[in-house]
Amino acid sequence: MRQNSAPPPGLGTPLQYLKGVGPERAKLLARKELTTVEDALFFVPLRHEDRTRLTPFRALQPGQVQTCSGVIVGLSPPPPGRSRVPFTAMLRDESGYATASWFGGAYLGRVLKRGQRLVLHGKVMRYKGAINLQHPDYEIVEAGEDERLHTGRLVPVYSTTEGLHQRALRRLMWTIVEQFGASVPEILPEAVRTRRRLAALPAALRDAHFPESEQAQATARHRLAFDDFLFLQLGLAILRSRTTRARGIALNPPGDLVRRLRAELPYRLTGAQERVWDEIRRDMAAPFPMHRLLQGDVGSGKTIVAALAVLTAVEAGHQAAVMAPTEILAEQHIMTFRQLLEPLGVTVTLMTSASRPRERRAVRAALAAGEIACAVGTHALVQEGVEFRRLGLAVVDEQHRFGVEQRARLRAKGEHPDLLVMTATPIPRTLALTLYGDLDVSVLDEMPPGRQPIKTVARTESKRGEIYEFLRKQIAEGRQAYVVYPLVEESEAIDLKAATDMARHLQQHVFPELAVGLLHGRLGFEEKDAIMRRFKAGEIHILVSTTVIEVGIDVPNAALMLVEHAERFGLSQLHQLRGRVGRGPWKSYCILLHAGKPTEDAERRIEAMVQTNDGFRIAETDLSLRGPGEFFGTRQSGLPQFRVADLLRDAAILEDARTEAQAIIATDPELRDPAHRGLREGLLQRWRGKLGLASVG
Repeated sequence: MRQNSAPPPGLGTPLQYLKGVGPERAKLLARKELTTVEDALFFVPLRHEDRTRLTPFRALQPGQVQTCSGVIVGLSPPPPGRSRVPFTAMLRDESGYATASWFGGAYLGRVLKRGQRLVLHGKVMRYKGAINLQHPDYEIVEAGEDERLHTGRLVPVYSTTEGLHQRALRRLMWTIVEQFGASVPEILPEAVRTRRRLAALPAALRDAHFPESEQAQATARHRLAFDDFLFLQLGLAILRSRTTRARGIALNPPGDLVRRLRAELPYRLTGAQERVWDEIRRDMAAPFPMHRLLQGDVGSGKTIVAALAVLTAVEAGHQAAVMAPTEILAEQHIMTFRQLLEPLGVTVTLMTSASRPRERRAVRAALAAGEIACAVGTHALVQEGVEFRRLGLAVVDEQHRFGVEQRARLRAKGEHPDLLVMTATPIPRTLALTLYGDLDVSVLDEMPPGRQPIKTVARTESKRGEIYEFLRKQIAEGRQAYVVYPLVEESEAIDLKAATDMARHLQQHVFPELAVGLLHGRLGFEEKDAIMRRFKAGEIHILVSTTVIEVGIDVPNAALMLVEHAERFGLSQLHQLRGRVGRGPWKSYCILLHAGKPTEDAERRIEAMVQTNDGFRIAETDLSLRGPGEFFGTRQSGLPQFRVADLLRDAAILEDARTEAQAIIATDPELRDPAHRGLREGLLQRWRGKLGLASVG
């Protein structure tokens, strides 16, 4: 196995210097983050089309995604200025005719000509009685000496950019794989490859691009996905082993503050809260830094557990920091933590970028002097210039909205403080292993007693009158209601006006006998606090709100939620909103009011909400709808990017890679063994500049 540390000959060659590339095409390739030969080798196709078996037009099945080929016999561009009319091509093959149409495809008039042969790949529909492919991928087939690359085989289809066409890209990839593929050094130890039955890296790269069979292509994908996951898990395992080897602070006070808070609570902790608190308490008492993720669905009682951890740190003579991703969430946390901690003599202060400069300076000085026991804030807490005298505990809420690097920056504010990460977004196991591979996981899997399952229904505008009658009846029985409006950045002013107008309309024309309040993000902290206190006290019957109530608000008497324009909300956001009701002993309802014909995705989101209250099932649906990158913002998370692996499809490979990574780091924590040199170099390259892993070894 090659273990030399110099890059293999040619892999670092800039693509610009390859035959047939040149400066202009190099610029187009750079748009796809392809600058060197090595980048290109690992730029695997989106898919392969089986052009040994093209489907004849006569056999195309509506509703299926299929690949076919035919000659253009007619073109029908849209009339000028009619953007809603598609550009249509009529095609013929040996079996008959079909059409293909593209919306916004006026430019195709310059590209497509009668007599050209096209290969088409897309969803088959029946339109006006005829077979039609809507918005298919297409490729113009020209006869030439490299025809064997483009037809009669499993043909790679790459992600392209304007000006960079499939055929040219495919030709370039063929050249690169033929010329350089065999010289890529193997990086996996032989034992791992044998144990996991993995293809050799040069063979995997060849078959990932130009496989002889579907089996060869699947084997190649498996190997490259394994490498992606292995480097991720190695990095996380090294971070974790360094944390567990680091000296931390043993926070093990007598527990008087915790006992006093528990005695004053109007309820008992659930069994799940007791179990999780026990895990956290043991971690905090140990002389190594705690590194724990606390996962719990909306309303499962994470905040009280975090408050117990804060009190433990404070009683042990240290400070605590609680970091939230948005000012609204930070403001809600400060309300809760003040109610819980200040009666016990623990000072709690808010710090966000919205704080006035003079206030911020005063808070910074007090934190540095150790006069503030608990600071609640946004990422303002991790900015330069913020110093703690003795930070013992960092609590990070709604972690997936922060990067791993922000988590590390907060910990760097103290001498290896304990870290408690919380999330109300239930996370499928594969993602938890990916994003939190360096954390121990605790799950609150039990709701506080008396919580009622929430009945969720979807309704259209025609039912508005009946919905208002239902609200009136429930309020007459003593309940309160939320009416929630979407607030999307692009249309914030319009959305805010809609919510304001609705509050006025409800008060003046629909419920003149009731008190209607309005809550939105542009109100100051004191105004929001005053409105919420009035709602909690029962002085406001209906609270019209934008999504500022998404997290952290607890009004047990509010048993109804009406979500306006439900089709505009994301799934996890709808689930978080629904968690604001069902907190008291009464039957609770969530009504999703939506437009008559929502999109397919919006329909699936609404359907998922109606079918289940289970946050984990909701998260799985959300993940499959949005994909991992968008679900988590993993691009911002500070983790290495995957070249091939897919978290949804490759969960089993992730588990294998995690097992191998843990075994390797257990015997060789800094990858110094000569047999691991390839892994070490690959790891440094993948994690370049991230989380101090550049100091491996």
